Amino acid sequence: MRIRRSIISNSPILSCTQVSKVVTTEEGPLTILADITFDVSEAESIAVIGQSGSGKTTLLSILAGLDTPTAGNIELFQHSIENMGEDERAGLRNQYIGFVFQAFHLLPGFTALENVMLPLEINTNKQAKAIANSLLERVGLSQRANHYPTTLSGGEQQRVAIARAFATTPPLLLADEPTGNLDTHTGSKIIDLLFELNREQGTALILVTHDESLSKKCDHCYHLEEGKLTTKPYA
Repeated sequence: MRIRRSIISNSPILSCTQVSKVVTTEEGPLTILADITFDVSEAESIAVIGQSGSGKTTLLSILAGLDTPTAGNIELFQHSIENMGEDERAGLRNQYIGFVFQAFHLLPGFTALENVMLPLEINTNKQAKAIANSLLERVGLSQRANHYPTTLSGGEQQRVAIARAFATTPPLLLADEPTGNLDTHTGSKIIDLLFELNREQGTALILVTHDESLSKKCDHCYHLEEGKLTTKPYA
């Protein structure tokens, strides 16, 4: 399934409408998300802030079609996720969504170069190696291309993860606590790099974080608390 970006350029690329997530526990139903509604436009940056356990990661998973809501609808590139099968959702993610995870999720048996090449090779891009090398140079890791994740520092691994996320020039990038495992200095560099690539490629960015200073770099900020999403004004 392929969707031309020109089709969606004047419409939200993602619409989240009255999305709720309720799970069953021994104590009874637990509401993780309640009536979440917001839109994301092309090249827009959105921050969702909240404490650990507030439902931020669950929200990202639902937005990407990795999890399903109990109620409500996610429309991604004018396609309703609830009407798509798992294979269709996986195809949509592979082609149009990039991820930056807090825990990096690099493949340990692959070099930095091979990790960045992987999504390109899945898309049968014949320029995979050249593109991956260019991105590693862009993130300052061209000299570490043949190193495995276990030999890279946390900051280096996150830079590889960012290069991988941007490899297919996705219209939408989701970042889950991208600096959560990094020291302040390294985290600041990673965020600067993330927003530089965001601006250069025109990628819409949704990041979840507990760091309010990071959220101020985004176009819009929302606060997630007790499953409810509210607009967060900047101080």
